Amino acid sequence: MNQEPSQPVTELLVKWKHGDAKALDALLPLVYKELKAIAHHCLRQERPGHTLQSAALVHEAYLRLAHGAPPDAQNRAHFAAVAARLMREILVDYARSRGAAKRGVDCLVKMDEAVITPKKQGVDVLALDDVLSELAEMDEQQSRIVELRFFGGLTIEETSSVLAISPATVKRDWNVAKAWLSRAMKKGKSGSTAAVEKD
Repeated sequence: MNQEPSQPVTELLVKWKHGDAKALDALLPLVYKELKAIAHHCLRQERPGHTLQSAALVHEAYLRLAHGAPPDAQNRAHFAAVAARLMREILVDYARSRGAAKRGVDCLVKMDEAVITPKKQGVDVLALDDVLSELAEMDEQQSRIVELRFFGGLTIEETSSVLAISPATVKRDWNVAKAWLSRAMKKGKSGSTAAVEKD
């Protein structure tokens, strides 16, 4: 994530949250590089030949932000986390729009080795979304950690800051979540046939 001062970003987030629609327009140039880095991180793990580009993913996230209620983002790191979640939703929506018939072909992501390592092929992004949703029902914090680390590309320390928990807790929950996701995907939960294993 960008290490530039976050005071102007924080001020704009507060203004936006309190109804100043122009604050989002002023915010975008300040965080654009970070948003593009998050988008690149997400798309780097997609199947080869994916038609979405980083800029398109950023612009779609911006449109969703502009047309929705301002998020409860208190600083630059929180805003990056919100953007990561939005980009996950966009990728899942995109995969769904490609059609269930193509599931397992057009809807694959190559999981970052720090999360889950594919044995033979990428992981179905729709199945991953399903198991992450299932994990969120059991443990919201573990689900958020996976989302921030995998989709947002945040470090252990950045994730710790966003969630206001210790780095040791992030590491522990990260390892537990990876193991659970690996088992869930291996068992074929949510219709996935992709074989994955923990790091």
